[in-house]
Amino acid sequence: MANITDIKAIIYTEKSLNLQEEGVIVVQTSTRVTKNSLKEIFREYFGIKPLRVNSMRVRGKVKRFKGVEGKRADSKKFYVKLPEDAKIESLSV
Repeated sequence: MANITDIKAIIYTEKSLNLQEEGVIVVQTSTRVTKNSLKEIFREYFGIKPLRVNSMRVRGKVKRFKGVEGKRADSKKFYVKLPEDAKIESLSV
């Protein structure tokens, strides 16, 4: 089962800030998190039941550093639609 520590970051880009005005939060997590487990995390830790959760798998890029090739870790990106009255103060900009 997923835990709150599986949430790596809240993504703040131009697109995600525009979505935040509509009540959608973009979350980057580890690859083992599922839609249902992310809903459980939001219910347990934030006390909010998400209306909708969309997911996207992000494959890690292959990068080169000082001639040595390496790969960034894979992750998942979730778009979490919150109810109209729900606000998470620690997550908003």
